[in-house]
Amino acid sequence: MKGSYPIKVFNRRVQYKFTINRNLTILRGDSATGKTTLIDMIAAHQSSGESSGVTVRCARPCVVLTAMNWQLNLAQIQDSIVFIDEGDPFVATHEFAAAARASSNYYVIATRTSLFSLPYSITEVYGIKNNAGNRYQGTKRLYSSFYPLYAPATDLPTRPDTVIVEDSNAGFTFFSAVCKRYGMECISANGKARVYQAILDCSPEKEILVIADGAAFGPEMERVLSLSHVRPLSIYLPESFEWLILQSGAIHSQKVPAILVDPAQYVESSQYFSWERFFTDLLVTESRQMPYLHYQKSALDPGYLQNSVMDAILQRVNADTHSFET
Repeated sequence: MKGSYPIKVFNRRVQYKFTINRNLTILRGDSATGKTTLIDMIAAHQSSGESSGVTVRCARPCVVLTAMNWQLNLAQIQDSIVFIDEGDPFVATHEFAAAARASSNYYVIATRTSLFSLPYSITEVYGIKNNAGNRYQGTKRLYSSFYPLYAPATDLPTRPDTVIVEDSNAGFTFFSAVCKRYGMECISANGKARVYQAILDCSPEKEILVIADGAAFGPEMERVLSLSHVRPLSIYLPESFEWLILQSGAIHSQKVPAILVDPAQYVESSQYFSWERFFTDLLVTESRQMPYLHYQKSALDPGYLQNSVMDAILQRVNADTHSFET
């Protein structure tokens, strides 16, 4: 399943209108913000159809998955948008992550805590905003929509003391070379789950810039952001290092520009559990015709460290961070 899906769920009292863009969408927020109401309405429609008083409009089936026999029930669901309420703890298990990865569905999960077993994007973590009806039209319906809790940071401070890179392979090799050029320290966190500790291990007076793959960094955002309140810390979260290369234009390809405009139309959820994997495969495929830039995640081709290529990638980075400007 791929693509973006506008969804409208409503009855006489409340209307939800939102768009699902990826296979994993997270709804955060305190109680009484409307998460459970939304899922209850979809469950009522799933059980009783239009006679429930609820209307669901979407190009794909919208279904609710509950804890009872969830594995058996999920095995029967295909090419659907699956909603799961925060009271169902199975969503935090590795078993659910494996089952979701093997499926062709999209998932919308209400939760109050981070789900570390799922690689969801920072751009697909939402709260619910409620607006009263138009009093001049006499309606009492509550209109609800999603709003992003995290947005990619822009205009970050220049010249940090230390750069912490999530990656330990190609991305780290590239940013190590960049930091050497500008006289900065560069550290690999050896994985997104270790970024938080890597920040804690740095001297508290140092200005830190974290660079990580935004396409899968959603579970780490809350605790990493909390450190920005107690120490100098900036966070740069492009989709992935491979996405940066593709955006830079260093790889000459006729198909890449169209894909980058709207990746959702190309990322097949049953094949790619996160967009980071998709951009990696795309870069590997499209760089094969350029021997000096043939990409491998495990070992960066030296061609990427040539000044012309490095500068092209940094131009895209500096559009957001200004951290590597001369």
